[in-house]
Amino acid sequence: MHAGEFLAPRHLANAALVANAVRPVPGTFASFPAMFAGWLTGELAPHLLAATAVDAGWRIARRGVRAETGSLMVNAVTAAGYAELIRRSQGARREIEDALHEAIGDYHEHLPCVPDLATPWRSLLNPFRMGHVDVVASRKLPYSDGGRRFELDVYRHRDANGPSPVLLQIHGGGWVIGEKEQQGIPLMMRMAALGWTCVAINYPLSPKARWPQHIVAVKRAIAWIREHADEHGADTSFIAVTGGSAGGHLAALAALTANDPAFQPGFEEVDTRLQACVPNYGVYDFTDESGTRASKVRLRSLVRRWVMASDARYPDDYHAASPLFRVHADAPPFFVLHGTNDTLVPIADARAFVSALREVAKAPVAYAELRGAQHAYDIFSSIRAAHVVRGAERFLEWARATNAADRECAPRLP
Repeated sequence: MHAGEFLAPRHLANAALVANAVRPVPGTFASFPAMFAGWLTGELAPHLLAATAVDAGWRIARRGVRAETGSLMVNAVTAAGYAELIRRSQGARREIEDALHEAIGDYHEHLPCVPDLATPWRSLLNPFRMGHVDVVASRKLPYSDGGRRFELDVYRHRDANGPSPVLLQIHGGGWVIGEKEQQGIPLMMRMAALGWTCVAINYPLSPKARWPQHIVAVKRAIAWIREHADEHGADTSFIAVTGGSAGGHLAALAALTANDPAFQPGFEEVDTRLQACVPNYGVYDFTDESGTRASKVRLRSLVRRWVMASDARYPDDYHAASPLFRVHADAPPFFVLHGTNDTLVPIADARAFVSALREVAKAPVAYAELRGAQHAYDIFSSIRAAHVVRGAERFLEWARATNAADRECAPRLP
């Protein structure tokens, strides 16, 4: 058997991965494998395209074009798929810019130091290197009793002269897995390098923890930020929150339930108001009332069995846990981002939430649909993640500037 015949299955597998990234495999049971494969393939498309080109060149040099015709044809189709994925990733730049202009108009007038939304190609050479030379971290700080699940990390610019606005990051993982060091790092590195104080938290996980322990922990973290602000140069007059997936759910719920005593047992007097929210691919409905198949499946297989307390009443307690049913006129500014190819949390959930929030909220609600994006698109450095980070930065700086009296980019660095 020829070498080309041995390698053909690998080439066909690569083509199948590209096809799934371009158009995910449908079906509830395929949602997670389709997400995992599509996420990595889509966000690493430039690297995989380069590897495909190297592989084709090596095969031609070794055996010639005629001996490798079949494999080269598959390679060509695969390369075209990677090119389409890269084009879609680059399209996030315009999608985010359009979303910001639609919601907040010409925000540049508030941000004289606004950066370009260009792709930082150098950072893509090593997408998993996400640290920043100017950012220092204080790790494993307890914000409540209870051990590792009640710890947080604080990221700051090494030369920050404060006080600086705060960004609270909440990790995802379906309320059952996840760590504060694993998600939101590109955005936190960016904001900390600009002089923000970024706080990433752990929180108790299901099934050991049951609702509403997750959101109570988030509120306790906000209380800790307010109590220890001076130690970290934080300005608690502006605290924004962000997160992805389950973290997006908790971020949106925290932003919509300021000072709710039901979520602040024993510390009801603490001010837990937030000034902006940037949820990524969040879960917004704990019921099945939004009408999407995904919400029905999530309710039966995850929320009822693993997350909610055994004595939770349906639908009242499920409504209380759903950002979709907690929208109100005094909600802070939101920038909601979601991928059109998300198979874990389909985009219909985000559309329903944004529609409900826009109907009542007095503050702007920006919404960007990222064409071709799967779940978890912002975990490591990629073309799309770079645009998401820059867009979130612009929105957060705009929200801070319009919240501040001087409406200028405050000098947080020497």
